Amino acid sequence: MTSMNPNLQAPAAELKDISCYLDFISPYAYLAFELLPEALQGISYSLSYKPVLFGAMLKHHGQLGPAEIAPKRDWTYRQVAWLAHRHGIPLQMPASHPFNPLPLLRLALACSPAAEPTAPNRYVCETIFRHVWRGGNEVTDPARLQALTSALAPPREVNGDEVKMQLKRNTDEAIALGVFGVPAFVVDGKLFWGLDSLPMLRAYLQGDAWFDGPAWDAGASVREGLRRQ
Repeated sequence: MTSMNPNLQAPAAELKDISCYLDFISPYAYLAFELLPEALQGISYSLSYKPVLFGAMLKHHGQLGPAEIAPKRDWTYRQVAWLAHRHGIPLQMPASHPFNPLPLLRLALACSPAAEPTAPNRYVCETIFRHVWRGGNEVTDPARLQALTSALAPPREVNGDEVKMQLKRNTDEAIALGVFGVPAFVVDGKLFWGLDSLPMLRAYLQGDAWFDGPAWDAGASVREGLRRQ
């Protein structure tokens, strides 16, 4: 019989590195961003927020965005209003949507530190998300954009070549990893897409044995039965 040494501690949980690919144009990305701290509570992780151009992903995969299909657009706005209500998150649709997100994406990256130019911090992302999704204002109004830029005081040139190229690199990186929409979370080479993937992401990070079985890869083996012309 062995006795437990009270001075010994259980090994620390493995720190997981999570990349969160986001575009401020997406209400689902906003809601996921607001819910992420709760979803990851108690888990050892590091997180990088990586702005990407959702429109470039849609073009790459030959898709239309939810707001480009009239009935889906109505449903999307209705559903995100309900989800915000359900979770107690303030959300008001901006005066115009969709809008050109490039100024916001570049601003976020211009605020990122030189040591990690791919990823602005949570405060920067939160400030920009709330600029879009709270108040019901015109997102790209020049006066509002100027005020937002002044408040964040980016250390790099917002419209400089360095920032523009970083946004392209982030987007290309996401596409290469198989990302097709936002929000998307990548950890250990596994992709979790959408607001409703947060419980699945948490289960993986907690070591759920399901992820070690065949189910994760089973979908890729399903034969394509029909392709529309």
